[in-house]
Amino acid sequence: MTDNYTKLNPNELERFLKKPAKDFTRKDIVKFIEESDIQMMNFRYIAEDGKLKALNFIINSHAHLDQILKYGERVDGSSLFSFIEAGSSDLYVIPRFRTAFVNPFTEIPTLDILCSFYTSEGKALENSPENILKKAHALFTEKTGLTFKALGELEYYVNSPKDNIFQEEDQLGYHSSAPFSKWEHLRLEAMSLIAKAGGKIKYGHNEVGNFKSDTEDFEQHEIEFLPTDVEDAADQLVIAKWILRMLAASYDIELSFAPKITEGKAGSGLHIHMMAEKNGKNMMAENGKLSDIAKKMIAGILNISDAITAFGNTIPTSYLRLVPGQEAPTNICWGDRNRSVLVRVPLGWLGDVNMIMDANPLEQGKDLEAPNKQTVEFRAADGSANIHYLIAGLVMASYHGLEDGNSLKMAKELYVEINIHKDKAKAEKLNQLPASCFDSALALENKRSYFESEGVFPPGMIDKTIEKLKSYNDKGLSEKLFGNSEEIRKLVVKYIHTIHSLHPIEQLTNSVVISA
Repeated sequence: MTDNYTKLNPNELERFLKKPAKDFTRKDIVKFIEESDIQMMNFRYIAEDGKLKALNFIINSHAHLDQILKYGERVDGSSLFSFIEAGSSDLYVIPRFRTAFVNPFTEIPTLDILCSFYTSEGKALENSPENILKKAHALFTEKTGLTFKALGELEYYVNSPKDNIFQEEDQLGYHSSAPFSKWEHLRLEAMSLIAKAGGKIKYGHNEVGNFKSDTEDFEQHEIEFLPTDVEDAADQLVIAKWILRMLAASYDIELSFAPKITEGKAGSGLHIHMMAEKNGKNMMAENGKLSDIAKKMIAGILNISDAITAFGNTIPTSYLRLVPGQEAPTNICWGDRNRSVLVRVPLGWLGDVNMIMDANPLEQGKDLEAPNKQTVEFRAADGSANIHYLIAGLVMASYHGLEDGNSLKMAKELYVEINIHKDKAKAEKLNQLPASCFDSALALENKRSYFESEGVFPPGMIDKTIEKLKSYNDKGLSEKLFGNSEEIRKLVVKYIHTIHSLHPIEQLTNSVVISA
């Protein structure tokens, strides 16, 4: 028995079954349920709006449990996906055993499992988020011989009744700790629950953003994950958002992943780190430097990054965050350790790893090998993203970059060395990210073939995304609202929980646009 499945592993099912989640079988799930006195089961699935849904079961016999796990259940697809007609709307939801976790919020012992959608013919639903990501990754691996791994940085604000105890200075909350961090304990509790549910967490900390209104404290936090298979990375982020919201509800406080909470304060992003592996080896660095594979992937992402915002920045307040002069990116470029760029190359432990010997003299003489943790980071997306569509878009962009013979030249041309906001001459030569949902829709229209190639993103799904983004009617909104705090507040409140349904939506009210 190894430590992987004993005391150091927080995943309750892996520890009990003594195997990795990817190897879970139906018999394993039945064994855990019976021996852990689980009485209920929830099927969970991510529909077109990117939110986690639930179908609840009471387990009434071994045979009943076996049937549920073997054959799944049927649901009304027309209420989950806008492209499905009510006249023929039934879908199957089939559990993916590797995703099972014990629900930490129910009084009755309950097991939750994420599911995939299938049609009446038993085929994977073409447009479902989990299937699009699965198709993208399969194509990437088939064509390149590489596997794609990813991790997310999940930023959010906690809003709570104002107090004046141990105040932190405005916008100086980075890595604050209790007692100056009011909600560190909620973050720690969330991290524990996410890990028990199978999430592979790197760390958590307070973020820069903190401020006060007349009645409330606003405090920004981040939980960052470890790189894992791309489909698991997306599932973990969805589960983490659900756990954080459930905890906030239990504390009777507001918690929001919205890209912008108020004017002039730090916004919240959903940064995605990526790496390509071959036979378990990280291919993003070579001989202590960024590899050509990494540069080609970066070029592919930059080439269609304006269209990727259609999946990663999906509400009007997304574009109150993506404005010039702040840390969030607006210029399409990349750089090393540079937080002003769209794609950042963070430190990857490629240099001297003997720092431990300086900090700990007793480690002198021990042979250390550089771990090569190199990733590249896409910094534009935010909490409004449909996570599976977003990551699938990044996979497709990386694939096209690896296939395009012009990628290394493009990467060289789009590299910047300094804060791009301070180099106006260079910035003026670079293309810009969209400035509104409407502009994002136009970019997707122009570059839809990159996503639709090889049948990964269905044309109907792209059509619906474009229709939804245009329906906000928000072109030029950031400029119109500049300095109008009251109208910005109304917009923030409207999208505080990052609504981005693909069903037809109401346009922004005239008062928001005209009064600006």
